[in-house]
Amino acid sequence: MSAVAAPARPSAPATGSPHLSFGHLLRSEWIKFWSVRSSIWTLGVLFVVMIGLVALIAGLTANDLSGTEDSGPVALLPFLPATQLAQLAVVVLGVLTITGEYTTGMIRSSLTAAPRRTPVYWSKMVVLGGSILVISAVAVAISAFISNAFLDPKGFGLDLGDTETVRVLVGNVLYITTIALFAFALGALLKHSAAAMATILGLLLIIENVLNAIPWEPLHYVAPLLPGSAGSRITQSDAVVQTINDQWDVGPNLSAWQGYGVLVAWVVLIIAIAAFRLKRKDA
Repeated sequence: MSAVAAPARPSAPATGSPHLSFGHLLRSEWIKFWSVRSSIWTLGVLFVVMIGLVALIAGLTANDLSGTEDSGPVALLPFLPATQLAQLAVVVLGVLTITGEYTTGMIRSSLTAAPRRTPVYWSKMVVLGGSILVISAVAVAISAFISNAFLDPKGFGLDLGDTETVRVLVGNVLYITTIALFAFALGALLKHSAAAMATILGLLLIIENVLNAIPWEPLHYVAPLLPGSAGSRITQSDAVVQTINDQWDVGPNLSAWQGYGVLVAWVVLIIAIAAFRLKRKDA
């Protein structure tokens, strides 16, 4: 009796989606973020500039103190220029995090793995923001320790029990992180490194001074609402914020947290427009 071959069973249908979940996207973006040299270099520059400049200014300031002045503004003074200079490093990193993929064409592979498209932006923003938040927090903490080493013996140390001092220290971390996200949002919108960097540096460093110099009242309403002018108030003491408000004859008098809210609004608006365009047009 001849053997009859059993009919082959149909293969079981593949289970699961071929597309990446948001958790997989986060892991992928984490690997990409830390495998690029620009991430290491720019975060290293942020770390060195913040700590080095605070140490330098605190040391120079300590040599000129008599011990009889108000310690609040003096103790926080070294962080002002340090944060303004350190933000330039995260601007570069924020822009390159997204425009680098458009330059190399890798963005098409990312969007193929995530057909909904916008999760690619969100995962990049989480990795970028989380990394800079941690690095800047460590840098600010070390800077505060070094600043105290110079100023505390003179009676001008940081009072960590003071809510204003804590707000300024935390504000430096929040500002640096949010400026990086702002740079990312502009990079996602413009999709070109040079254009995005020129735009954001113009907004942060040039346009505010130009608007202030032009004697036309409507422009003086706009200048305090620019991202750098408004957002940086979270990094300044109440006395400095009030001085800034007094410089403007017209326009909104923003508090520290209100100014930071304006910066966040800029980020939300620009990334929303960029996400809308990503949904409607090819990469």
